[in-house]
Amino acid sequence: MPTTTTPPLLAVDHASFAYPGRNAALALDDVSFAVRAGQHVGIVGESGAGKTTVLRMLLGLQAPDSGTVTFDGAPLDLRDRSAVRRFRAAVQPVFQDPYSSLDPRQRVDRIVGEPLRSLGVATGSEASDRVEAALRDVGLDGDAGRRYPHEFSGGQRQRIAIARAVVAGPRVLVADEPVSALDLTTRVAVLELFERLAAEHGMTIVLVSHDLAVVARLCAETVVLRRGRVVEQGATSRVLGAPESAYTSALLDAVPRLPR
Repeated sequence: MPTTTTPPLLAVDHASFAYPGRNAALALDDVSFAVRAGQHVGIVGESGAGKTTVLRMLLGLQAPDSGTVTFDGAPLDLRDRSAVRRFRAAVQPVFQDPYSSLDPRQRVDRIVGEPLRSLGVATGSEASDRVEAALRDVGLDGDAGRRYPHEFSGGQRQRIAIARAVVAGPRVLVADEPVSALDLTTRVAVLELFERLAAEHGMTIVLVSHDLAVVARLCAETVVLRRGRVVEQGATSRVLGAPESAYTSALLDAVPRLPR
């Protein structure tokens, strides 16, 4: 288990960012937090809290105006194409909506194998074998790769999206509301899949969500954002069990609990 003395694998350090044309209002204002290898960290807050901007920074899609994002102790420079390529091989996304995040024109085997091709990880029979293994790993049968996304349920589509994220062997999964489009029973099954894959492959998970019940199920650490600032962070058991911020308390009051 990671400890507070373990060097951060992924960190945001005093990051601020303002979108152009918004009267210089800060989307993020001096945000800092660290994610250690093997840790599961939740980033929560209501709409407009800054979660999407943090998500883009964690995926190497957006640089802060000030402050830094570091990976493995080195600042991430989005102008360094080779460094960005290595970073994206190590940090993979799982998006919110399994209906829109999968190309309906592509077979599942091509969708899942896309990171292998784009990152130059594997080709040919090796790539095919890795795609089949990833699909089995998320609980889909052997012929899934020959079918199209519309042939699957919402929960199965999210499993396909997770297979695409893990096929290249990343160290970190950054998941954006990965169960919010699913029914309650399917949510639990997908969260159990995240838990199993992380344990088996030693992956770190960053979960971006408005739903504290989901974060409570999956994450040991929680960062609470409000209007672009961190209002509370620490062990999830403490943040959710004895919140110091009235804002965190209000979020807790608004979210139902997931069944165990």
